Amino acid sequence: MTLLVAVLLGVVQAATEFLPVSSTAHLLVFGELLGQRLSDDQFRAFVTIIQTGTTLAVILFFREQLWSLIRAALSGLRRGKPLETGEARLAWLIVLGTVPAAVAGKLLERRIEALGNMTIAFSLVGWGLVLLAVERFASHRRNLEDVALGDAIAIGCGQALALVPGTSRSGATITTGMALGLKREDAARFSFLLSVPITLGAGLYKLQKALPALSGQRGWALATVVGTLTALFAGYLVIGWLLAYLRTRTTYVFVAWRLVAGVLIAVLLWKGVLPSAEEAPPPAAAHAPATAIAP
Repeated sequence: MTLLVAVLLGVVQAATEFLPVSSTAHLLVFGELLGQRLSDDQFRAFVTIIQTGTTLAVILFFREQLWSLIRAALSGLRRGKPLETGEARLAWLIVLGTVPAAVAGKLLERRIEALGNMTIAFSLVGWGLVLLAVERFASHRRNLEDVALGDAIAIGCGQALALVPGTSRSGATITTGMALGLKREDAARFSFLLSVPITLGAGLYKLQKALPALSGQRGWALATVVGTLTALFAGYLVIGWLLAYLRTRTTYVFVAWRLVAGVLIAVLLWKGVLPSAEEAPPPAAAHAPATAIAP
């Protein structure tokens, strides 16, 4: 892999990880078009490791709020009043919202890895239509401070559904949040905060499994570092852009994006341009094992 390709795929990962359009689908397409084969252990390791770049981007972007949430939760525990403040309450809601995906990821890991690449196309289109309906009929009135226990669990279940390749973690959680009446920007903020525990844990789990594939491969190791750093810095910019965008605009552009991408991938799979699951495991196999989320 050249450094230019590593940078391009890092940008693709950053953009599609946070936009509700599925990074799995786009890495599948762009990787193949840029001459990378998903059957190669080094490329699958690259795809897995650059995910940590976007996880770090979330932590960096929300560092002050995350630190405040952690301090509030610990302070509440010491005082014997874990839900004493709004920040402490939000922190524990994020923890509870993480549980469904963690449990589902552990129980369904093998079945998820066995799903074919056509699943990506169907998920893109299916969730695109769901997002369209939610965008059209949701109230878009509630704020982040209004998130309650039931909301956190429901959005957490949406995050668990993102184990299915092509669903998009951000797409499923933002869509669920909007369906519960949250404003678009607030749904996105909760989605990003909710992503930190699960993606950080899954990322560390997969990192130690992926690193051996790069042992002795200096070129691949350098490309992976470059791709990860690109995903980190580009991801930071994408988060800020998306929050500002959703403050005043709808998600219809992402609906159209998903529908077009789903149809395109289905055609490319049908024509044999993209590999079937039998020929090569999809990126989700590397990205969504125990407690992981297919973005």
